[in-house]
Amino acid sequence: MKIVIAGAGEVGSHLAKMLSGEANDITVIDMRQDRLDALSATTDVITVPGNPSAINVLQDAGVAEADLFIAVNPSDSQDVNIVSAMLAKKLGSKKATARINNEEYLSYENKYLFTEMGIDLMFYPEKIAAGEIIDLLRRTASTDSMDFARGKLQIAVFKLEEDSSLLGMSMEEFSAVVAGQGHNFRVVAIARNNDTIIPRFDTRFKYHDLVFIISRRDGMDMLMKYIGKKDIEIKNLMILGGSPIGEMVARQMSRQMDTIKIIEMNKEKCLELSEKLPDNVIVVNGDGRNSDMLIEESIKEFDAFVAVTNSSETNILACVAAKRLGIARTIAEVENIEYIRLAESMGVDAVINKKLITAGKIYKFTLSNKVRFIKYMSGTNAEVLEYIVAPDTAITKKTLKDMNFPKNAIIGGIIRGNESIIAVGDTQIQAYDRVAVFALPEAVKGVDRFFR
Repeated sequence: MKIVIAGAGEVGSHLAKMLSGEANDITVIDMRQDRLDALSATTDVITVPGNPSAINVLQDAGVAEADLFIAVNPSDSQDVNIVSAMLAKKLGSKKATARINNEEYLSYENKYLFTEMGIDLMFYPEKIAAGEIIDLLRRTASTDSMDFARGKLQIAVFKLEEDSSLLGMSMEEFSAVVAGQGHNFRVVAIARNNDTIIPRFDTRFKYHDLVFIISRRDGMDMLMKYIGKKDIEIKNLMILGGSPIGEMVARQMSRQMDTIKIIEMNKEKCLELSEKLPDNVIVVNGDGRNSDMLIEESIKEFDAFVAVTNSSETNILACVAAKRLGIARTIAEVENIEYIRLAESMGVDAVINKKLITAGKIYKFTLSNKVRFIKYMSGTNAEVLEYIVAPDTAITKKTLKDMNFPKNAIIGGIIRGNESIIAVGDTQIQAYDRVAVFALPEAVKGVDRFFR
């Protein structure tokens, strides 16, 4: 697949590295030669210097033959992204996507306008990240979660602490313990240190494993009991950073919270937020990196702490400080991918990363048109994909145990009409099923072939 990426910033560079590993032909456009040089030094891409909204630059990049054009210049370059995506589509690119920073563009009527102009997908990473944080605040027992078919199937991620009954238990033993409860849930992966493991019968659970489990709705309460987790009610929320993410989280959560307090260093930003946000959102001007300041602002009275400044280091350390001060739930925005494992090992309950969120949205365009959804789960490099099964595809021909399915992938569950099914060896997938697949990156293309 020929892909042209406009923008060699953090998101664009991450996408280029990820997509180039899938045997795609990648060309990257950017106005800054230093960013292009840094990317080409580590990634097999063609670079084109210049303004991505200039027609001659787009032509030099080969958009006329492109299967996919991705405009991901930084959020303050929204207009450049929109114009370049529209031009790329008119010049011949089969599909075009653009990063935006205006929530208004995502309304149904406005999305239709942009579709008419040729843009197939617009994505607002900050809005998606805010949605992820809100989900994590509603499901406090897990470090990440994902729903299929409005919650009929759910994937949740649990960190095993020292009091977990699963420690030292093998998958086979765990299966025997829950056998009498029916097939209500299934372990689909374990993240351990820097590895993601698709578990086998002899795989044993260890301290601080991140365990990825798919469950039917009626199995989630029993599952949490086995793992030793429970949700906590959050009524008071403190947010470090008045960024767009922080503002969107505060606005949406204000409807169900007693109190929300935002700590922001920039005084002008504080005044702006205090005018825009509801009355139960308190905006405080101060340096939230200072533990004394957090104590002065009564942090111990809050149920959850979210850090969304533009510094990954600040967010991690602030969450660690909040945890030590007794906060039950901490969430950090960590944009440096290398720091994600570090944050988790330091006790941060959940981590979000805009690059990974955006990658999932765009990666869907490189797979078959039967992929409904794709998401990167925190704590792992694996992907969760949701397929709609077409008639007569390879996946429908045999039971799962007789299928030569990629070893680094696992089918977790199926939605069939109004029925939710946890997949086991004897399960046979049928046409029009919606199928949840957990796969490591090297297995995704192999998985995709079963659904084509």
